[in-house]
Amino acid sequence: MKDKISSLINEKYGDLRKSEKKTADYFLSHLEEIGEMPLEKLALACSVSQPTVMRTVKALGFGGYKEFCHAVLVELARYDTTEAKELKPMFGYSLTSMDRPEDIPRKVVSIAVNRMEDHLRSLSTKTFRQLIDALRSANLIDIYSVENSNVTAIDLLTKLLYLGMQCRHFDDYYHQRISAGNLTSKDVAIGISYSGASKDTVDVMRIAKKQGATTVVLTNFENSLISKYADILICTSQEQLFYGDAIFSRTSQLLIVDMIYMGIIASDYEYYAKQLDRNSKVVRDKAYEDRSKKDM
Repeated sequence: MKDKISSLINEKYGDLRKSEKKTADYFLSHLEEIGEMPLEKLALACSVSQPTVMRTVKALGFGGYKEFCHAVLVELARYDTTEAKELKPMFGYSLTSMDRPEDIPRKVVSIAVNRMEDHLRSLSTKTFRQLIDALRSANLIDIYSVENSNVTAIDLLTKLLYLGMQCRHFDDYYHQRISAGNLTSKDVAIGISYSGASKDTVDVMRIAKKQGATTVVLTNFENSLISKYADILICTSQEQLFYGDAIFSRTSQLLIVDMIYMGIIASDYEYYAKQLDRNSKVVRDKAYEDRSKKDM
């Protein structure tokens, strides 16, 4: 219900001023009430001025307050009259029989952006700097994951290798245990688990910590089992969500990988730029030549 209006507000939210965000927050939580609410009453309810309400609706793309209210009423009526059946294939993301395929890209991007912004607000710059320093000073970096978390793990492995770091990835339980048992205090072990309860990954991080390695955990939940073995903990959410939401969480995890990659480069730009150039040349022959240039 009221999904198109909510999606529009979420899409524009990041560009709003502080007072406009306060107004938009009220819109999101009271959308069913504001369609017939007078401007002065709504401003009072939002604890903002009437001009602020007007600026907010215009920032959302409406010509004025009446146009905004009309759009809200039309959207509410559309759902009330059709009794659209709602499906929730992923947490925080609903589909109804009234949704059109062309609506989906905006809905998915809007939700993903909101999740990433939430994560950015919860990410400690001190913890992030600690992570970058630990990776740069490590003699060896081992990455542990299973099943779907391998997507994030392999992306991290590839980027660290391009930066010239000694890095390995294991998703086999026996290989994980053997490698973790040989780590030292000069090494870093990274465990990636969306749930934080994957037995293989939890067990191997326990071994790595016992060996004295610096342990880094990337998970969705701060209080998950694997978090107990983390010297450096990076969480993508604080909510217990349905499995399908791992899709959006993985988007955040891949974003973290990009943050790590760029953070390492920024820590010593000249050195890592040379490493990237050197390693890019090593694999350059694996790409086909651009024939359009060759034929010119």
